[in-house]
Amino acid sequence: MSETHPGLGHVIVIGGGISGLAAAHFLLEGGTRRLTVLESSSRLGGKLYADEIAGVPVDLGAESMLARRPEAVELARAVGLGEDIVAPTTASASLWSRGRLRAMPKGSLMGVPGDLAQVAGSGVLSAAGLARMPLDHVLPRTKVGEDVAVGEFVAARLGREVVDRLVWPLLGGVYAGDAYRISMRAAVPQLYDIARSGRSLIEGVRDLQRKAAAKPQTRGPVFAGIRGGVGRLPVAVADACRRAGAQIETDAPVRELRRTATGWQVVLESADGDRLLDAEAVVLAVPGPVASRLLAGESPVAAGELAAVEYASLALVTMAYRGRDLATLPPGSGFLVPPVEGRTIKASTFSSCKWQWNADADPDTFVLRTSIGRYGDEADLAWDDTDLVRLSREDLTEAVGLHAAPVAARVTRWDGGLPQYPVGHLTRVARVREHVGKLPGLAVCGAVYDGVGIPACVASARKAADRVLGTLGRDTSGDARE
Repeated sequence: MSETHPGLGHVIVIGGGISGLAAAHFLLEGGTRRLTVLESSSRLGGKLYADEIAGVPVDLGAESMLARRPEAVELARAVGLGEDIVAPTTASASLWSRGRLRAMPKGSLMGVPGDLAQVAGSGVLSAAGLARMPLDHVLPRTKVGEDVAVGEFVAARLGREVVDRLVWPLLGGVYAGDAYRISMRAAVPQLYDIARSGRSLIEGVRDLQRKAAAKPQTRGPVFAGIRGGVGRLPVAVADACRRAGAQIETDAPVRELRRTATGWQVVLESADGDRLLDAEAVVLAVPGPVASRLLAGESPVAAGELAAVEYASLALVTMAYRGRDLATLPPGSGFLVPPVEGRTIKASTFSSCKWQWNADADPDTFVLRTSIGRYGDEADLAWDDTDLVRLSREDLTEAVGLHAAPVAARVTRWDGGLPQYPVGHLTRVARVREHVGKLPGLAVCGAVYDGVGIPACVASARKAADRVLGTLGRDTSGDARE
């Protein structure tokens, strides 16, 4: 629970995704008397989006949350969704590697193996790739420094094939990014610690897994979903905020943010001209480019740092099939596709296998989805929706022998959907927070700062709410209020 500060005045949260709504929830929990959430689009939730296809409920955005981090699960329970938190029916994914689907090797950390026998048995790597890995045991220690790209470091220890066929598809599933650019320190901190403290990556991963297996708190499912879709979470948080007195507006784009003698003024665009809203504090829970624009006048340094953050765009193709047409589908939750395979899709999730609630909604309908687009590889997104469905079906035919036509298909595009975490990203975030910290009553949160997963976004929201709750008890000179 956040510390309660009786008598807090008006706070405005700009951004109605899960980060902004979670920040609003924590602010109200901490004693904020008056709170307004402004969302520029017509829908709350950002990249969490539950809807339906062929009458079956589905997630059209993110569809699971890391269960071994408590923040998202705790928030779901706090807003009444505790009984609907569920584990996947299956979490065994495959890799489409070297021409066919192969079992994902067990005993790895983000694709970095701790068990070479598992990798050899999977067939994911070639004989040359397998022969290269054991050199990790005898190579001299590789210097890491303050940060290093995941792909660069792992390739130096284990060879490029491990990166291209194991690490990249897993990292890409989280960031839709380039493994040779993504910061190890930001994206895989456990691997960063191993790289700094020892010589062999393989031995370090193996040791980490032995220690994790001995800890009771690490048992249980790694991921969780919500019956009906994790897209229900922001809706439930928004409802809870409204019950607590918050005003939530959609179709409310903010044009400008100004500092005033008593706090902040938000300039809101409307058909009838600008609206001016005054507040003691503001939380910016928006993507980097939007935050950059709004901060340009008050914190040019922070704005410049945020303007430099790059984003990846992607599309999700959700398709519903007759259940009887899915006889060729292999068991498991789906598959990932390494970029070196040269396919259009980068992953496919068998939703009706992965989530029992999805299968139970209509036993005669089977839902699956594919994802298209990676950082630096977004040319396919220029195709129209019909073509993205066609390209997805062509890859599914080759991967799993699925020739049947879907009874329904939906394409959801997430333009600029995922911030990229290149080498030095954490240093950039620290500079942003340093300069934003010089402005009383202002905080930032969201996927660009502390991680792209749902729990990370919720944790980022709590950090922003706590900053605002802590500073509203003081005037701008730092003296305590009466």
